[in-house]
Amino acid sequence: MVVNVFIRGFALIYCQKKRELAKLGQYGTAFTAGLTLFSSKSPIDTKAFMALPITPLERLEQNPDDMKTRMELMIMKVQSEFCKALENEDTVKFKVDRWERSEGGGGVTCVLQNGKIFEKAGVNISVVHGELSPSAVAQMRSRGKKLEEGTLPFFAAGISAVIHPVNPMVPTIHFNYRYFEVQSGNEAQWWFGGGTDLTPYYLNTADCIHFHTTLKNACDKHDKSYYPKFKKWCDNYFNIAHRGERRGVGGIFFDDLDEPNSEECFKFVSDCANAVIPSYVPLVQRHKLASYTKVEREWQLLRRGRYVEFNLIYDRGTKFGLYTPGARFESILMSLPLYAKWEYMNIPTAESPEGILIEVLKNPRDWVDPATVETEHKNQELRNEV
Repeated sequence: MVVNVFIRGFALIYCQKKRELAKLGQYGTAFTAGLTLFSSKSPIDTKAFMALPITPLERLEQNPDDMKTRMELMIMKVQSEFCKALENEDTVKFKVDRWERSEGGGGVTCVLQNGKIFEKAGVNISVVHGELSPSAVAQMRSRGKKLEEGTLPFFAAGISAVIHPVNPMVPTIHFNYRYFEVQSGNEAQWWFGGGTDLTPYYLNTADCIHFHTTLKNACDKHDKSYYPKFKKWCDNYFNIAHRGERRGVGGIFFDDLDEPNSEECFKFVSDCANAVIPSYVPLVQRHKLASYTKVEREWQLLRRGRYVEFNLIYDRGTKFGLYTPGARFESILMSLPLYAKWEYMNIPTAESPEGILIEVLKNPRDWVDPATVETEHKNQELRNEV
């Protein structure tokens, strides 16, 4: 009797457990999916960026090895790190403006204005796609691109920054790094471009040497021929032809880079972009509290006028942006300073600090050659004694 009661009780418990397990099985899939949803973490850390990427996160995560994905995430990272490095030197924060383009893509424009150290600092990324305009196609063909007639889908991702400091002893810096893909027929053509250059208002030999050496080190990691070739290209490109002078003391510049392969090109461009902070921020720290006069401020405004002339008349990137359908003019023209000046026939004497700068702008120098460096150091010491 006791044995029968025990058996019946055990059987009842067994049936109840079986029914509970079956019921749990009905919801197992949903439970597991929900647990995964709340416990999983996106491989893309958006907290490290100034804003969310332009391309949806899901698409970026699904295509981690696509060069379009890698380029977008790289420029988002560089933008954030550079903005934060500049904010550390100033008391004003960047205004972040994430925008979208109806034709495809968008960008993140970060602008700091009227700071204690930076009068205007713009750091912009754009990730756009769509169809090339006829004028953009013509510009690319003029550079040797063999593109078919008809509709040409494109993708472009890039970062561009221009920093205009308050103090005339702190130079202006510009950098731009970009990636293009164009679908021409059955072929996808791609290339990288970019560069970093320095525009001082007063010549400081140590600044020029530090800046160029930092860029050369980034180039030499990939190809010893890059720095001298891209330095010369920079001097020739940033040339205000109607003035007969360069915009600044140069740096590096290159375009249509598609060798030896996309992986090596991407690594090179990434290293150049990551060299911006160590090439420039030490110069800001060195001079941001230096004293200056009204005369030096007036000269700074005149030189900014030259900067505006180049950007609006000659700069290829500005022209391409303005020609692109759905162009966002606020972001394209962010490179322009808050204040600039034009004065009729302002020609400084050759021996003045302003004249010394003009002589270098008319005749670019090699800032990493040992003989040139020694000579420039001696000239700087003589100027300091005077």
